[in-house]
Amino acid sequence: MRKEVNPYYSGPVSDHFDGIRFFNPGGIAPRGLADLVRWQFGARRMRWPARYDSPFRPSKPDLAVDGERLRVTMVGHATLLIQVAGRNILSDPVWSRRASPFAFAGPPRRNAPGIRMADLPPIDLVLVTHNHYDHLDLATLGALHAEHAPHMVTPLGNDTIIRRAVPEARISVVDWGDRLDLDDGFVIHAEPCHHWSARRTSDRRMALWAAFVIETPAGKIYHVGDTGFHGGSNYRAAREKHGPFRLANLPFGCYEPRWFMEGQHQNPEEAVMGMLACGAGHVAGHHWGTFRLTNEGIEDPLRALEAALDKAGIERDRFRALRPGEVFDVPHAPPA
Repeated sequence: MRKEVNPYYSGPVSDHFDGIRFFNPGGIAPRGLADLVRWQFGARRMRWPARYDSPFRPSKPDLAVDGERLRVTMVGHATLLIQVAGRNILSDPVWSRRASPFAFAGPPRRNAPGIRMADLPPIDLVLVTHNHYDHLDLATLGALHAEHAPHMVTPLGNDTIIRRAVPEARISVVDWGDRLDLDDGFVIHAEPCHHWSARRTSDRRMALWAAFVIETPAGKIYHVGDTGFHGGSNYRAAREKHGPFRLANLPFGCYEPRWFMEGQHQNPEEAVMGMLACGAGHVAGHHWGTFRLTNEGIEDPLRALEAALDKAGIERDRFRALRPGEVFDVPHAPPA
């Protein structure tokens, strides 16, 4: 039998790496092929419209946002433009028409990007949380490098994937717990989240996934691209280590059926619990309404989020379910 080799990363065994694959300590591993077939052929999928246009026009962002201001503009799915303290940051940038390895097949966009790529301000930093196609889009990263040459930050192994397509990219590679000191008071921390990775059937969990904490002169931001709730342990650990956050960017869609998705994708009620557990003053909600990846209806996350916020006694405008083109100027302090 041929010995298995990790094509992306070679490093020492750790509490979340067994020498070949990464894993969630004490967590739920992604389900296998039999369960995937059971889901695809057994569970009812709600119909989505062919188009789900945003009520917001594509944004044309300012070149920079400075002082105490913090602005988030939704591009779509998990792609956010974060503008703070003179720096422009993109999370998990995807401008492609499909979240797929193929141009002709795979989940299509149901709405246009909320910022045209030509209208982007100079991009300083790109955060790539993991390698699923709805988060790591090589065509987009190549275009961003050609136009902006941003500094890219990504967890272990994902740099190998990016460099194969963008060999000249400037990339910092981080493990959970790593700290990356930039200039002007910016620090990037890589923190655990409960997810997994794969680009094909043979490389499951061979590149790491992570959340990021962004320290800025205008406050701390907690960015989570994808995660299962995992009892809230990662949220509580982030607050214990970093204190409360001015803003958390949290996913709240792509969660049905629960028996299949629970370990990897939190639902709206869990996202609200995560907001409370990490001490976020405000939340930019993402990961809904652009790519149909799971079974819930296109607006089901909105209704479930509103119900969860009302049940928890949280004002709805503190957890904003952002739509493409929507601009969120984040208040500096949590409401009283």
